[in-house]
Amino acid sequence: MSKRREFEAAAAQRILINDGGFGTEIQAFRLSEEQFAGSLGLSYDQKGNNDILALTAPHVPESIHRAYFEAGADIASVNTFSANRISQADYGAEHLVREINVESARIARRVADEFAARDGRPRFVAGSVGPTNKTLSLSPDVEDPGFREIDWDFLVDVYREQMAALVEGGADFILIETVFDTLNCKAAIMAARILERQLGREVPLMISLTLTDLSGRNLSGHTVEAFWYAVRHARPLTIGLNCSFGAAQLRPHVRSLSAIANALVMVYPNAGLPNDLGEYDELPEETAGMIEEWAQGGLVNVIGGCCGSTPAHIAAMAKAVKGLPPRQIPEISPDMRLAGLEPFTIAA
Repeated sequence: MSKRREFEAAAAQRILINDGGFGTEIQAFRLSEEQFAGSLGLSYDQKGNNDILALTAPHVPESIHRAYFEAGADIASVNTFSANRISQADYGAEHLVREINVESARIARRVADEFAARDGRPRFVAGSVGPTNKTLSLSPDVEDPGFREIDWDFLVDVYREQMAALVEGGADFILIETVFDTLNCKAAIMAARILERQLGREVPLMISLTLTDLSGRNLSGHTVEAFWYAVRHARPLTIGLNCSFGAAQLRPHVRSLSAIANALVMVYPNAGLPNDLGEYDELPEETAGMIEEWAQGGLVNVIGGCCGSTPAHIAAMAKAVKGLPPRQIPEISPDMRLAGLEPFTIAA
């Protein structure tokens, strides 16, 4: 059975659990710059380069994966959100991109397989691919609206390089997450298609949008519905929302996506909104209570946590949705559906 089929079979039986926040968990280790940098001899300050820990302090991501699986997670998101040539250039570590991704995926794969061997329940590894800190849709120069720091072909190649290394390291799926620019996401989809041709097999995609305002749009201006119509051709394994806000603010947008998407819906919100100090105060039971309402309403197939969430949040979510039926994928009429910033449907 392919990993896609194995995942779909598991999701047909119960609501699956993604893991939670990684950055906040890493911060709890209070690592020094020297611990981030290790013995790699890099000339840039590495403090905050979470991805490089796979090479310099692998016990950190391994212990976080282990904690989330202990809490009940079915999916490990690989610690590679910024492990691409663009983002790593800020740390002078772009030449280590392949090694970071391979080793990060191997760590997650090893822990996932260990837990699966304990009880026979499959565990999955999703290679995290973040948006980078560049955008194809918007100019960073207010004096020149047509200016772009990167172009399409460059970004496609950046993503393909990262995805190839994640698959080499053992990732089952590629998770294109925190999508603030739909065109960046489409470049990632193209990269996956190129990689599939090179490998001669499918590379299943999970796609997750992040909203930048309460009206329900991402930074490039797409509504949730328009975004789905812009990416549904990729036949993603899951489509969903992450980061953005807390579960309370995401609820109407989860409902909207759940009604139109003929794919599994995965949502992993922040642990509420940050306080004035940038910290997250929402307790595990509070987050889990809202997630339970989503599950009772038949809105989700996979749930988890993003910024501020901890293993305790994931354990509370797993407990809250245990025994509740997963969302049923709706039958969608075969109309022509297009998207600019708004959706447009032409009835058949």
